[in-house]
Amino acid sequence: QVQVAESGGGSVQAGGSLRLSCTASGLQFDDYAMGWFRQAPGKEREGISCITDGGGTTYYADSMKGRFTVSRDNAKNTLYLQMSSLKPEDTAIYYCAARGPYCSSHWSDAEDYKYWGQGTQVTVSS
Repeated sequence: QVQVAESGGGSVQAGGSLRLSCTASGLQFDDYAMGWFRQAPGKEREGISCITDGGGTTYYADSMKGRFTVSRDNAKNTLYLQMSSLKPEDTAIYYCAARGPYCSSHWSDAEDYKYWGQGTQVTVSS
């Protein structure tokens, strides 16, 4: 049984930083590219980033380049998202998800991801 779980969310003031983690079990972690998504209240889920199976290539949404950094430790079956210079508009539930080994040019299409976590809440106050 595949299980994906995010952690590390919480409340932070604007300008602060958080690091989210995502652990996966029940699958061969290094066979999967991993993505981060978020969904704010009343808004559609949006793609943040994707990292290939070996971690050699990363993709980011334009609005998050330079502030968010994705990484992974395949030995620990763990994905990370380092977030800095957080803004109130970053408030959302953050999800990680697994897909095939490559991110592709359509990496932000949520329907291409097979396994999802339950999400972790990030709240940024002004």
